[in-house]
Amino acid sequence: MGKLHYSIVDVFSQGKYTGNQLAVFKRAGNLPDSEMQQIAKEVNYSETTFILSDTEKDGGYDVRIFTPNEEVPFAGHPTLGTAFVIQKEMLEKPSEKIVLNYKAGQISVTFDQQEEILWMKQNQPTFGRILEVDPVSKVLNIAKQYIDDRFPIQEVSTGLPVIIVPLKSLEAVRKVKIDKTKYFKLIEKTDAKAIMVFTSETYHPENHLNVRDFAEYYGIPEDAATGSSNGCLAAYLLNYNYFGKKEISLRVEQGYEMNRKSLLFLKAADEDGKLVINVGGKVEKIAQGEWYLS
Repeated sequence: MGKLHYSIVDVFSQGKYTGNQLAVFKRAGNLPDSEMQQIAKEVNYSETTFILSDTEKDGGYDVRIFTPNEEVPFAGHPTLGTAFVIQKEMLEKPSEKIVLNYKAGQISVTFDQQEEILWMKQNQPTFGRILEVDPVSKVLNIAKQYIDDRFPIQEVSTGLPVIIVPLKSLEAVRKVKIDKTKYFKLIEKTDAKAIMVFTSETYHPENHLNVRDFAEYYGIPEDAATGSSNGCLAAYLLNYNYFGKKEISLRVEQGYEMNRKSLLFLKAADEDGKLVINVGGKVEKIAQGEWYLS
C-alpha cells in the first residue's frame, strides 16, 4: 500500500483556524486523475492541490487543483498555500519567488518576509458579458434596489471566471442567500460558474471592502477566501474607476458570514492600459500527515 505526504494550511488567515483551508499533497505525479478527484472529495475543502514532483519544470512546479466536484485551471488560495508548502517543506533554503505551473499558465508567488505576506501576480484580466440585474437579484434572493446600478454585473477572469456583483451596503451582502435552482439556470449561459458580491461597507473600519463568493457548481456553497475572484474584483475596480484611482491598495474581508474570517490584500495598477494585479495574504500551517493509497 502506497502513501502520500500532505500538509494542511489556512490561507488568507488572521491566525490559526481562520482563512481558507487547503490540503496540499506532495510527490503526486503518479496519482491517477480519478484518485486525485476522490481525495479532494474526501477532504472536502473548497480546493485540494497536488504537487506533481520535487523538481521544477519549465521554470516552475507542476501543480493541479481539484474542488470536491472537478479540476480547475487556477485558483487563488491554493496558489499561496501550495507555494508556502514548497517554500517551507521542499526547498533547502528559502527563495524569494516560486513559480507554479497550472493549466491556466504560470503564476508567480513572492514572499514578503518582513510582513509574512505571500503575493501572487495574476494573469491579465478578460472582461466578459454583462448580465441583467433582474435575474441576478433573484439568484441572490435580494431586492433589485440592493444592487449598485452605477456599476455593471459582469463576468471577469484572470484564469478562472467569476460574476462580479456590486452591492450598496453590508446589509445587502448579509442578506444574500443563493437560490440554487435559479443559480444553476443562470450559469447555463455563462462562462463563469462562481458569483462574488462586494460592498465598500465593512465590519472593520481599517478594511476597504467586504465580499462573499458562491460556487455551488464546484461543490463550494460559499468560499471563506477566494484569491482568484478577488484578483478579478481588483481588475473590475480599476476598469470602472470604482475608487477614482489608477492604483489601489486594499484590505478585503471575507468569510465573516460563515465564521471563517479571512483577510486578503489587493494591489493593482493601470499601467498604460495594462492591469497589473497582485493578491496577497498570510498562511498558517495547521497539520501534516500521511494519506494511504489503495
